[in-house]
Amino acid sequence: MDKHRGSRLSELFGSLGSFFRKCMFCILSMGPIPKHFAFIMDGNRRYAKKEKLEEGAGHRAGFSVLMSMLKYCYELGVTYVTIYAFSIENFKRKPDEVQNLMDLILEKIEGLLKEESLVNKYGIRVYFIGNLKLLSKPVRVAAEKVMKATTNNTKCVLLICIAYTSCDEIVQAVHESCKNKLEEIQPCNSHRSFSGRVEEVDGKSIDDDIGHSVQELFGVQTNELRATRASTFCNDVAEGVERTDKKSGVVGHGVHGSCDKWGEVQSLEASGTRDGVIPNVKSEKLLVDLSILKVVDIESHMYMSVAPNPDIVIRSSGETRLSNFLLWQTSNCLLYSPNALWPDMRLWHLVWAVLDFQRNYSYFEKKKKQF
Repeated sequence: MDKHRGSRLSELFGSLGSFFRKCMFCILSMGPIPKHFAFIMDGNRRYAKKEKLEEGAGHRAGFSVLMSMLKYCYELGVTYVTIYAFSIENFKRKPDEVQNLMDLILEKIEGLLKEESLVNKYGIRVYFIGNLKLLSKPVRVAAEKVMKATTNNTKCVLLICIAYTSCDEIVQAVHESCKNKLEEIQPCNSHRSFSGRVEEVDGKSIDDDIGHSVQELFGVQTNELRATRASTFCNDVAEGVERTDKKSGVVGHGVHGSCDKWGEVQSLEASGTRDGVIPNVKSEKLLVDLSILKVVDIESHMYMSVAPNPDIVIRSSGETRLSNFLLWQTSNCLLYSPNALWPDMRLWHLVWAVLDFQRNYSYFEKKKKQF
């Protein structure tokens, strides 16, 4: 009898809590709502120590809080949520602790596929963000299985940063961008060699400029290219491309543009003069411009390219450091740092974060327009 009464009281309080949440979220929705929340879940180990719990119990308590926070976010209308689950730096912890964390992560990843899971209830698509090659095979396979199973979910997106640091993300993005640039340059060089025509300007062939362009891509500067670089820099800024000339210290800002430079070079070759010589100035500029690495190239190869930049980062435990988390993406983002340890986080912490975002919304929008 007492158990039945307790169950009914629990259901009643649960219904009242849900109703109270809906009313609060309706009021909050009168103002701007962040589209993308990012969480740094700090304080799990300190919580376990404070409550005198066994090792790993703090992370399990933190996972329960994470599920509640995700539910609140999606009920509020947030489209993207990113969580910092495991840093590459965490691999430096004691082997037993790392293994316990990996076992917990594997258990919770597999739980995402259950019918009653939050992922299936809210139609959430899951991405695992980071250097997944560093994970053990069972965890990596489980992560890939979840990503594949949620491919068709379109209502919300959950990004789980695991084996991740922002420095690693930027390095791999630059590496992939350089690799792509080389692949773009090589067909251009091969095509010109095949045509058997080499134009000379002041005793120097344009084919030599292609080699210089490759050198310039990796930071090798030559005297012969300075004039061309200056011309390219000015022209690109005029066309709306953001450029920085490190030699002169000049920074040019503009709206990012895109065009098929290789296509333009081919068009110039097709519409050459009577003797088949390519018009020198424009073709030289296009070939050099083909090798220039732009911000948009790097951003397209980021792990986080699948989502817009966060509107707000919440780090629990009162810490105000980003700890190598989304350094590239948070240049125009609000950082909210409640004093509560992650397992102590509650609904009102999220509400205060949204109110803080709304209070600063006009300022951040003004800053975005300046870029």
